[in-house]
Amino acid sequence: MYVIRERFFAIGDDFDVLDEHGNKVYRVDGKVFSVRGRLVIEDANGDEVASVHRQIIALRATYEIRIGGEKAAEVRKKLFTPFRDKFTIDVPGPDDLEMKGNLLDHEYVIELDGHEVAAVSKRWLTIRDTYAVQVTADIDPLLIIGSVLALDLALEREEDKNKKGSDDD
Repeated sequence: MYVIRERFFAIGDDFDVLDEHGNKVYRVDGKVFSVRGRLVIEDANGDEVASVHRQIIALRATYEIRIGGEKAAEVRKKLFTPFRDKFTIDVPGPDDLEMKGNLLDHEYVIELDGHEVAAVSKRWLTIRDTYAVQVTADIDPLLIIGSVLALDLALEREEDKNKKGSDDD
């Protein structure tokens, strides 16, 4: 179990990732002035262990997750999914994951071949964004954490676009 908690007085998208005992295991640094919506995940020593960034040239919202400098996955919104949003976590090889559920409310599961490997729940009762992430299978937690952060970036970007569109009215 992990908790991803937005930092209260942070500039940009900065988060702490805590384990089930409340110990900080990762720090997420949202690069404020990054055109690509880049997040860097650092370990307790401040060393980069993973990153998430938006791909500029893509037909749909696409975010790349890198773990240890290597491309681990692309997270992208499925184009045609009536009634609900779905995102694919495209990993090298055949074992792609799928995020589905109520993505806007951050209540969803991540599945591999129809079997749940992680569950995400956003707690609405806190002042800042807090996500509970339960990883239930033998999958790199950094991949799941990176995917949750990619979805957060995608939804935030979509919300910003909608605000700008409504400001033009």
